[in-house]
Amino acid sequence: MTYPLDHLTILSRDPEAAASFYGFLLPRIGFAQKKRGIWANAGGLHIQFAKAKEGTGDYGRYAPGLNHFGFAAPSAEAVETLAAELEAAGIEARLQHFEPGITALFVPDPDGLRVEISYYPPGVPPVD
Repeated sequence: MTYPLDHLTILSRDPEAAASFYGFLLPRIGFAQKKRGIWANAGGLHIQFAKAKEGTGDYGRYAPGLNHFGFAAPSAEAVETLAAELEAAGIEARLQHFEPGITALFVPDPDGLRVEISYYPPGVPPVD
């Protein structure tokens, strides 16, 4: 029996900055806001946002805890279009291409937590 991923909870030092960032990104990758701080996609994945406790440390690329979360894109063109939209909106995004035919976009949120949106050609498993 498998247990599908049901939700993610992301805490932020600046909830308004996080709301602005995710409010721009999430609708472009198939999420709808259900209520303040809660988004969901058609597959049933929910992402909840809340304020972090004061005085906590920064996100670290190699620190313990959630490193990043990724979404599978339907095409390389979809990834490239999203990269252009984010860049036009002034949101930092790093577009990369990997063999064999993987197109990946890495986007740090306002607290540095990385969101990845990648296209994997048929038969190529998602890899990190």
